[in-house]
Amino acid sequence: MNKSYEKINADNPQKRLGVIGIFIYELEKSKEVNEILSKFYLNIKARMGLPLKDGSKKMAIISLIFEGTTDELGALTGRLGKIEGVSCRSFLAKNRR
Repeated sequence: MNKSYEKINADNPQKRLGVIGIFIYELEKSKEVNEILSKFYLNIKARMGLPLKDGSKKMAIISLIFEGTTDELGALTGRLGKIEGVSCRSFLAKNRR
């Protein structure tokens, strides 16, 4: 982890925890999704992916635990939302400080 990032954000009251769910309906878009996610590696605390390639459902599901500001969350979900064949939703934990 980048030490300067930790120091800057350690006491940032605007940082929040959230969950992002991503549905990739067109599997060829997976590379584009992963390129975007890699730009937010400092914000992504956990990731779980589930490829569904059997039967009629050929898609992938990714769930993320995200920590950052609402602007950072919006930047990520906004970029993902522009990709045709990809859908994402997010929600934030209440700020209990």
